[in-house]
Amino acid sequence: MGMYIVYFAIIMLLPLYAQMKVKSTYKKFAQVPAQKGMTGAQVARQILDHHGLSDVRVVPTQGVLADHYNPATKTVALSEDNYYNSSIAGTAVAAHEVGHAIQHAEAYSFLTLRAKLVPVASISSNASWIFVLIGILATNPTFLLLGIALLAAGVVFQIVTLPVEFDASKRAMNEVVSLGIIGNNEERSARKVLNAAAMTYVAAAAVAVLELVRLILIYTGMNNSDD
Repeated sequence: MGMYIVYFAIIMLLPLYAQMKVKSTYKKFAQVPAQKGMTGAQVARQILDHHGLSDVRVVPTQGVLADHYNPATKTVALSEDNYYNSSIAGTAVAAHEVGHAIQHAEAYSFLTLRAKLVPVASISSNASWIFVLIGILATNPTFLLLGIALLAAGVVFQIVTLPVEFDASKRAMNEVVSLGIIGNNEERSARKVLNAAAMTYVAAAAVAVLELVRLILIYTGMNNSDD
């Protein structure tokens, strides 16, 4: 019972903590003006142009932390606060999203793999729990194993996402430093924003792996009870 309490505490609290951390860090540095006074849109455009990516558009989008890169339309979408305003947080986020655009242009292997996994992970993750519930409620190891196999595809997607996000953040820091977009005294703050955002992906991957391990243990126990 004690282990189950710890397990559920981890899967509930870890993502919650990660979300709170990224929101508080973003809010803090969104209020710190960037010394160069460049808006997120200007930061994104400068880095893109530096890499010859004139075909990638930079557009505003509604929502807080709704920033993303769409490879299908070659669009860097920045939340309105980051697009129009100048801040350390906006600079870091804009550079990170452009990092994904650069990955796309260079056919970065993990980004390519993740794109291929998107439809598979989406379908399998949703369908997996149907088989898992049937397997557990009916004490049917075959259905449970099928659910585990489907869920594993989603876990692989979460794990593959990690190097994609870490690499985009690394590219972001390299770009804003090498192009002189931020000063030396701003590097630490920008890195805090990127690290906080990365934690949400780490938390998601950790929870996915823990849930997969738990189901595998249930399956193993179910099989042993049948022997």
